[in-house]
Amino acid sequence: MSFSNGSLGITKYQLVRVGFIISLICLLQACSDSSLNNPYPHKDATANILYSSFAERPKYLDPIKSYSSNEYAFLGQVYEPPLQYHYLKRPYELIPLTASQMPKVTYLDKNGRTLPDNVAADSVAFSQFDVSIKKGIQYQPHPAFSKDSNGNYLYHTLSKEKISSLTSLDDFKNKASRELVAADYVYQIKRLAHPKVNSPIYGLMRKYIIGLDAYSARLKAAYKKQLEKNPEQLYLNLHQYDFAGAKVVGRYQYRVTIKGVYPQFMYWLAMPFFSAIPSEVDKFYSQPGMKKQNISFDWYPVGTGPFMLTVNNPNRLMVLERNPNFRGIPYPSTGTKEDQQRGLLSDAGKMMPFIDKAIYSLEKESIPRWSKFLQGYYDASGISSDSFDQAIEFSDQGSAGITPIMKQKGIDLVTATNSSTSYIGFNMLDPLVGGRSERARYLRQAISIAFDYEEFVSIFRNGRGIPAQGAIPPGIFGYQQGEGGINPLVYEWRNGEAVRRSLDEAKRLLEKAGYKNGMNAETGKPLLIYFDVAGGGAEDKSFFDFLRKQFQKLNISLVVRNTDYNRFQDKMRKGNAQLFMWGWNADYPDPENFFFLLYGPNGKAKYKGENAANYANDEFDRLFEKMETMPNSPERLQIIKQMNTILRKDAPWLWGFHPQDFSLFHSWYYNAKPNLMAHNTLMYKRIDADKRAQLRKQWNKPVFWPIILFIIVFLAVLYPAIKMYSAKEKFTHQ
Repeated sequence: MSFSNGSLGITKYQLVRVGFIISLICLLQACSDSSLNNPYPHKDATANILYSSFAERPKYLDPIKSYSSNEYAFLGQVYEPPLQYHYLKRPYELIPLTASQMPKVTYLDKNGRTLPDNVAADSVAFSQFDVSIKKGIQYQPHPAFSKDSNGNYLYHTLSKEKISSLTSLDDFKNKASRELVAADYVYQIKRLAHPKVNSPIYGLMRKYIIGLDAYSARLKAAYKKQLEKNPEQLYLNLHQYDFAGAKVVGRYQYRVTIKGVYPQFMYWLAMPFFSAIPSEVDKFYSQPGMKKQNISFDWYPVGTGPFMLTVNNPNRLMVLERNPNFRGIPYPSTGTKEDQQRGLLSDAGKMMPFIDKAIYSLEKESIPRWSKFLQGYYDASGISSDSFDQAIEFSDQGSAGITPIMKQKGIDLVTATNSSTSYIGFNMLDPLVGGRSERARYLRQAISIAFDYEEFVSIFRNGRGIPAQGAIPPGIFGYQQGEGGINPLVYEWRNGEAVRRSLDEAKRLLEKAGYKNGMNAETGKPLLIYFDVAGGGAEDKSFFDFLRKQFQKLNISLVVRNTDYNRFQDKMRKGNAQLFMWGWNADYPDPENFFFLLYGPNGKAKYKGENAANYANDEFDRLFEKMETMPNSPERLQIIKQMNTILRKDAPWLWGFHPQDFSLFHSWYYNAKPNLMAHNTLMYKRIDADKRAQLRKQWNKPVFWPIILFIIVFLAVLYPAIKMYSAKEKFTHQ
């Protein structure tokens, strides 16, 4: 039975519903201290957690296989090589991490006799790197270390049925730890030669670590024999197979022996490749069926570092939590004057890590990632092209700063020029653009002048980059600024700055190459060049149009050949590309790590190396071999200048640009300083969680008045219809 309220004909139930909705809205307004758009649990509002994001799934988390920056973001926090880079000092300085001191290097002749430290490099047959590690360092808790009362490992011989029922490491009741020892580092070096590992640096290391090639062949034969005997015995106990290149000297000492002189090996001792791996964990993960259950090094890395990966859901979330067994490391007490002014030494001497947990959420799109940063839900952020103008403004002097909107939020900016280079390469095996002939050289030089990298950086990088003058980026020994550092074949020095040579000069070079106005003088046909690229989608159309425009300046037609990455890789391996785009990030701060990209014996097509341009010049190669193992000195710098002169003349690359990183961080995020070499930077970061919670509330107060207004308008619009319907009902029942 209905209850009439005037002429509206609204039931008591309807009135109650409307009243409930309005009351609920008012209640939510009153309780607006808790943001409704907060993606994190309310209980974590003031927790000591760092929030960040990732855009690409890490494929390898085994340090012997990983060679990607998105993977190092996690690996560097879990694993510890013996050395690390000082967080604040510039130029970059290697310091001990798990090592008790810097490794001692001893030079030997071919008979094994010790040589003086200042001996000539050509007299040295071997270099011994003796590494001593600190006592008492413990691994993170892990089931692989668990033993029963008799000292037998609990989980090293699991049945197939048991393994098939596992979903994660949380399924194991017992976890334990043990001390880090020198044998763990030697075990990892041996893994370079494991037939099932395929480490990306094996090809380089076999050139230097004595006996690594023969050791690889020995392990391959042993593994094959083992599988023939028992196809399910996947674990190869490397402790049973020794080799001269890496030896345990004592419980806390080991030795690596290198052919000749290779001082850059010290840098490699700061990379994840040379972290410690406990054989117990290798055996645990090698049980048949474990990999199928995603229980492996690639999903659950095991180290002695400040953090351990507790959640690996690469389609949604990655979580690093404090390693309860971590010994603690004091924050550095030395830095630059600028570090002191910016407060980067405020935590000097305090034990790290400062945070308890780091949560990384998958964000494939830049817009939602940027929005969450502005709301305070991410602590730091890069800057995409879409949000650049909102965040950055330039002064009259051209220096970058943040906009007033960012300043109001207390957001700050740090910038750094990467120790990396991005370039367009000519395939020197190609009959048109390659080779050492004057015709081909003039053609490459003409294109080098015409291709305006200043405009490229301005359009596609928002000015975040420095046009390159050669292969070496800023921050690496041999990089020169000013007039002495320019590429004189592409630039001239005017009024204190480098100015790209005129298009007329490029056209004259093109004519000298036999292509006046872009026409082949012999055939009368227009010049056509192919640019090979991988995976370019619709969003890259503007970039391809820009490329065509640069070549069109010389009346050269550019054809973009877009293909999938596997096909592109195949073209590069076979030397079938003509022009291509590539880049390189420094593994370590040394010019050898960039010049080797143009060293003849590293040619990709012939030798499967990293010389993607397949460039070869006997004089350059001779100078490279002389320079590569030299210490930084005026003599080395002079050789580098000679090498640059050769490269600039031959022009195997359009020298490209060196990217600059712009990073933003909130006022509660401390100790932000770019370190382009270190991988273990998370432990230096500190968060003021209380301040963050307060500002999040301030920035994300729910706004309910539009909803209330909508309901009022809705009822106002609905009122005449209800009134009319009620009147009609009364008339019908009269």
